[in-house]
Amino acid sequence: MAIRDTLDIVGGKWKLVLISVLRSGKKGFNELSREAGISPRILSKELQELEMNGLVSRKVCDTKPITVQYELTEYSHSLNDVLVAMEKWGYQHRKRIVQGIE
Repeated sequence: MAIRDTLDIVGGKWKLVLISVLRSGKKGFNELSREAGISPRILSKELQELEMNGLVSRKVCDTKPITVQYELTEYSHSLNDVLVAMEKWGYQHRKRIVQGIE
């Protein structure tokens, strides 16, 4: 059940991508959309779910036009070991695949 619970929160095509992009710091909505390569409609939905689960915070800035900044919460740092392990595995897997092709 624990793996299912984890996948319910961070599973799917975009959530871990967004968390990875936000690891470098605060981002505006359009900046996130560009960097992640995600449509605004899907981005909005994914950010709402990440915010609802306490992984991302949203701050409305007092600017004209109004802008919104997103950043990772303190709680999101509890995923660091998982993200590092996935990144390490991804590098190893890519290396293996590339070597297999050559």
